[in-house]
Amino acid sequence: MKLLAWSGSTLPASASPHYHFLHSLPFVPSLSSLSPNKPPLSLSSQRVTSLAQMDSVQCSSKKELPLGLDAVMEEEYASQSVLLKEFTNISTIDKAWTFRSDGGSQAMFSVSHPNLLANKRRKNIMSSQISKGTDGSVSFQWAPFPIEITGASTMVPSPSGSKLLVVRNSENESPTQFEIWGASQLEKEIHVPQSVHGSVYCDGWFEGISWNSDESLIAYVAEEPAPSKPTFGDLGYKKGGSTDKDSSSWKGEGDWEEDWGETYAGKRQPALFLVNVNSGEVHAVGGIGRSLSVGQVVWVPVNESMHQYLVFVGWPSDSRKLGIKYCYNRACALYAVRAPTYKSEAKLLQSGGDATDDVTAFNLTRGISSAFFPRFSPDGKFLVFLSAKSSVDSWAHSATNSLHRFEWPTDDEFSSVKLVDVVPVVMCPKDGCFPGLYSLSMLSNPWLSDGYTLILSSIWCSMQVILSIDVLSGNVSRITPHNSNYSWNLLTLDGNNVIAVSSSPVNVPELKYGSCAGEASSGATWSWLDVSSPMYKCPDKVTSLLSALQFSIMKIPLKSVPENLPEGAKKPIEAIFVSSNSKSRDVCQPLIVMLHGGPHSVSPSSYSRSMAFLASTGYSLLIVNYRGSLGFGEEALQSLLGKIGSQDVSDVLTAIDYVIDMGLVDRAKISVLGGSHGGFLTTHLIGQAPDLFAAAAVRNPVCNLALMVGTSDIPDWCFVETYGTEGITRFTEAPSSENLSVFYSKSPISHLSKVKTPTIFLLGAKDLRVPVSNGLQYARALKEKGVEVKVIVFPNDTHGIEKPQSDFESFLNIGVWFKKYCK
Repeated sequence: MKLLAWSGSTLPASASPHYHFLHSLPFVPSLSSLSPNKPPLSLSSQRVTSLAQMDSVQCSSKKELPLGLDAVMEEEYASQSVLLKEFTNISTIDKAWTFRSDGGSQAMFSVSHPNLLANKRRKNIMSSQISKGTDGSVSFQWAPFPIEITGASTMVPSPSGSKLLVVRNSENESPTQFEIWGASQLEKEIHVPQSVHGSVYCDGWFEGISWNSDESLIAYVAEEPAPSKPTFGDLGYKKGGSTDKDSSSWKGEGDWEEDWGETYAGKRQPALFLVNVNSGEVHAVGGIGRSLSVGQVVWVPVNESMHQYLVFVGWPSDSRKLGIKYCYNRACALYAVRAPTYKSEAKLLQSGGDATDDVTAFNLTRGISSAFFPRFSPDGKFLVFLSAKSSVDSWAHSATNSLHRFEWPTDDEFSSVKLVDVVPVVMCPKDGCFPGLYSLSMLSNPWLSDGYTLILSSIWCSMQVILSIDVLSGNVSRITPHNSNYSWNLLTLDGNNVIAVSSSPVNVPELKYGSCAGEASSGATWSWLDVSSPMYKCPDKVTSLLSALQFSIMKIPLKSVPENLPEGAKKPIEAIFVSSNSKSRDVCQPLIVMLHGGPHSVSPSSYSRSMAFLASTGYSLLIVNYRGSLGFGEEALQSLLGKIGSQDVSDVLTAIDYVIDMGLVDRAKISVLGGSHGGFLTTHLIGQAPDLFAAAAVRNPVCNLALMVGTSDIPDWCFVETYGTEGITRFTEAPSSENLSVFYSKSPISHLSKVKTPTIFLLGAKDLRVPVSNGLQYARALKEKGVEVKVIVFPNDTHGIEKPQSDFESFLNIGVWFKKYCK
């Protein structure tokens, strides 16, 4: 292994300043050492009096409390903030890679944790040598220190591990920077001006960076260059525009263009480019045009009888662009396009340029409405991909996936491609059996050595598990322990072995190494070893608090189920219950009911910093996966369409009644917390069950569908969740008064007159999914009727409220709010 790895304490001698050790603070000299030859400072009595008066003024000003706090709450703020900071210090692994080396293999981990002062995530690299003993033991020898990565947007090692691409997107009009690192030094630095393209997409969805087989070319997705804008000067409009920056002219805005909504505001259309690693030349890939937004590009394995091709995912973008973040119901297909040769076919992208006929992209998946995450088999003979056709066809924003494959043609005749279903959509799973595919990511190389067994993570009821899939037979096996309620996340493969993370609501993540007994295949038996790692170092205080907690996954029978429901929608729901493992007799901890958004999402049994923090402050948690959640089969998921505000509310109340009847909860000490659709449920619950909840907290909640439908980036969501599949034909950008009336009746605001629960609102001012006006309208209406309300608006946050400072302040305020009203 040659890449960013070392043994002992030796580092690459030419390490760039961008890759530096985490170091201690420099020595700060004492005051006396600053001026050793000068006499001591003396102060006159008049000067002392003035300073004392200033101190008095400063002390007086310190007594002023922040808006919304009293002295008691300030003490609680101080106490809980110290504890939350302890939880915030725990790192997470974002990505991992392995490379073959002499005597074993090397692993490289990209690790991050919140940097509250900078309001960013601090990223670093940890490396380890993996050694295997003859007795089956595995040991990781970690490098002594991490290497901090500053300013990098993403990193992608080459297939051999001999090179590393580092991409640095600028935050202004400066060029995008590519760095090619070798074993010990920076080998190439390439600056791509804004006239060629904008920022490289590193979002995890459009994102696609792929090295070719000989590591001379890199295909990637970046923003197309900015279109020309009108130029104005002293005499008005300047014909022909101006490229010069001068004080006598200014640029207008020009025509407005649709973007892909939430988190993509201001981002230009994603387009496909190639960079030559040796020459530094950058070219746009022709034959695609502006009718497609491009993402997830991969190289076709080299075939001597064919030209070199790229495969990418294309989303139609020549009409209305609806929000795509978290929305798998946007139609997409796989396309093949011939890669430029760099000598004659490649041309720099010109605004409005037309593609030549001989390199036009070809749609490979015409027979299916959704295709993404394309992956070639190791021998290049076939290609597999995931599909969200259930989402696209039903308009549910997320649903059960399916897996497909097709043989790659040995000539240029793509019209001969025939799709084969590998793993179909599971409608109604049998108890304890595979519930269907729910995978939101896939490794760039997900294959075992047999060339047909694919490894991926997937939701399985209220857990995340790791699956192996024989893509020839369609056989699916769960390779993580069947007797564990923990959730598992796949990081990378090490040959036929798996490196993963396991965690639970009361256990911080732990690194695991999985090996199969005998020949690696989809039916093999797997064993898992604990890996000692410095990445998940946990403060003693957190360890002590979490060790006092326990969790279980409850199966909760439904009440009064209509006979006309499909069987999959009649099965028990699940809820994760977190509580103290030393319950006092006849005394129940106060309860927080936690509700995920979506609604077609899930709360898995994995570690969550915010949930662990709240549980550690003295609460039990009831984390409800109501019908409509991912992981329980397609019938249960689709049953919620058209029934939001009723079926989901009923499921949550059933879960609460269940734990009350078991004697686990005191009915007088229940709070409720949810974000997005979880906020929709929360505000519905405090209206439909006004005497049940002592306090409520909502993050960017859907409170009024009639208001949201005209302001959200996903108005289609309002129609299909309100009307069911009938909403597909009803959808319009100009809802009728009848539509608006139905939206209102389905909304929490229709129950507002009954609400009396003190409620805190955490809102992102840049939220395009559920614009801030939704929460503000509801909060103002509550305040108008005398209900206790607290509102915090984060001016630079989007729907997820994910900036480190905002996330910290958000959950600190939630903790204090619940302590105030639910003691």
